[in-house]
Amino acid sequence: MGGFFGMTSRRDCIPEVFYGTDYHSHLGTRRGGMASTNRSTGMQRKIHSIENSPFRTKFERIFEELSGNAAIGCISDFDPQPLLMTSKLGTYAICMIGVINNAKELISDLLQHGASFDAMTGGAINSVLLTAALIAEKDNFADGIRHAQTKIDGTASILILKEDGTLIAARDRDGRLPVLIGKNEDGFGVSFESFALQKLGLVQKMELGPGEIVEIHPDEVVVLKEALPKKRICSFLWSYYGYPTSTYEGKNVEVMRYRNGEIMAKNDRRNHSADGIDYVGGVPDSGTPHAIGYANESRIPFARAFIKYTPTWSRSFMPVNQSERNRVAHMKQIPVHDLIQGQKLLFVDDSIVRGTQLKETVDFLYANGAKEVHMRSACPPIMYACKYLNFSRSTSDNDLISRRVIRELEGEEGLEHLDEYADGRTERGRRLRETICEKLHFASLEFQTLEGVVEAIGLPECELCTYCWSGKE
Repeated sequence: MGGFFGMTSRRDCIPEVFYGTDYHSHLGTRRGGMASTNRSTGMQRKIHSIENSPFRTKFERIFEELSGNAAIGCISDFDPQPLLMTSKLGTYAICMIGVINNAKELISDLLQHGASFDAMTGGAINSVLLTAALIAEKDNFADGIRHAQTKIDGTASILILKEDGTLIAARDRDGRLPVLIGKNEDGFGVSFESFALQKLGLVQKMELGPGEIVEIHPDEVVVLKEALPKKRICSFLWSYYGYPTSTYEGKNVEVMRYRNGEIMAKNDRRNHSADGIDYVGGVPDSGTPHAIGYANESRIPFARAFIKYTPTWSRSFMPVNQSERNRVAHMKQIPVHDLIQGQKLLFVDDSIVRGTQLKETVDFLYANGAKEVHMRSACPPIMYACKYLNFSRSTSDNDLISRRVIRELEGEEGLEHLDEYADGRTERGRRLRETICEKLHFASLEFQTLEGVVEAIGLPECELCTYCWSGKE
């Protein structure tokens, strides 16, 4: 995914941008970077790999290396950024979060018109460099950003630091990702995550609308391009990606997750699907708040039947190799035998994508004496690999466990009935759940409904992107 943070101020703001960027570390695992500007040294930039150690560790000397009254920082899952650029628009730093699906076509077109690019290892072109090249096709930043976002198939939220200390922030044209502006007595900050502004003493002043572009000075925010009418913010921000303390479009992540769990518990109570359960727990960490909501509504005791040992083990999705990811996930799971032995357990996970790691978790619980392990997914079956953000970007549709099972059950014909398979009340829906139970060793399985997710978020469905579940663009 990735996230960014920036600030322009009447005083040195490197500490705020350092900590603000660090507060986005949950959104990316590959690169971290910061850029700043001041009158004596001009533009400066530092980029480090964060694959094997956190952002704070790699940037612990940043206060000696960078200074300035304006700076930006970025956590990236893919390309190194921010980049320093010089073009007819001047010298500036730029970072971008999102995904460009038509990069090859755009690069080919630019090369035909005389552009040239520095290639990364393997010949790939940095997506931020491509975005900057598209912006440079116009005569100013506002027109250039709108032009770039129009040509990009995918999503691009952009943050620019100009040499004079001005920031330019642009939310992607469909508003799939948040961009927020906050203010303190010395200047303005821009952030993906709302809590980063709050923790650094900035009061949120505005949330950019879809495609809205603003220029930010220490004393004011100037709208360069008005917001577009269509908004499709990613629903998965609430279900999984977003940090619990963040709020998007006025809807808090943690509160949504409690409400989401409550809705699932009500559905199970109507269907008598959770009768006899001894404990409810969350698959840590993102499944836990959904499980708390479920337990509160169902009146079944909440318990942590196993705990993740996090002081020394990295996040399980950080290692590149799948077997290493599985090993890390296994080593982190420490059982509480008194809460497992002979118990009927119901777990809530944020989602079920491939199912590989979840199967190992369930096998681990049975190996430690669980009598039954029931599973609930806090979102509907994932039927489509996301093409707008980096969630499951490297996963084809056919790698998704829902798609694999449907093909096994019905071949290509089954793909004509995805709506039925998503609905647990239909015969196809029941077969999907039963087959996944057999594969992953669940005693029972149910998914949150699309209607339930929308209700839990509390925004109109027309303002939410639900593509990975519904296929609706």
